[in-house]
Amino acid sequence: MRYLVLILIPYLSIFFETTFLGFYPVMGSIPDLVLLFVVFYAILNGSEKGAVYGFLCGLFKDLYLGRFIGLNAVSLALVALIVGRWEPKVYKENFMVGLIVAIAGTAANAILVFLFMVMARGDTGGAIVIFTGLPGQIIYNAILSIPLYVWYYRSSRKGILRLSNKR
Repeated sequence: MRYLVLILIPYLSIFFETTFLGFYPVMGSIPDLVLLFVVFYAILNGSEKGAVYGFLCGLFKDLYLGRFIGLNAVSLALVALIVGRWEPKVYKENFMVGLIVAIAGTAANAILVFLFMVMARGDTGGAIVIFTGLPGQIIYNAILSIPLYVWYYRSSRKGILRLSNKR
């Protein structure tokens, strides 16, 4: 059941981003729920597992949205790899951890996507749009990160997302 939920999370996240949350932008931006769940997974499970989950979620996002295939896959994998390195060093029970990794992950993802777009397109014209929406996306992700992290943490420890050997 855990793996089914981990597969459904990016699908439902993109669905809510493109339908419901798209009607309520903050400073012209919508949240990146896939990014939030990837950094939560990475901070709770480590960098290696987080990078794999980030790559798979990013690839799904790339295929669903149909832009640069591989852009989100590589950027989410790298963000999860970076965030996952903090896993043994943080007190994961604190909801502020979710807030901090959401803000750091959002900023890191924007920087990586910007760099990859500059490398792919050769100019900064289209890629600069990423940074104009970044403050709104950071605010939106920060607001949503606290309740989502509390749910995700509790589910990964005692709920549907827990590992079967941790019962």
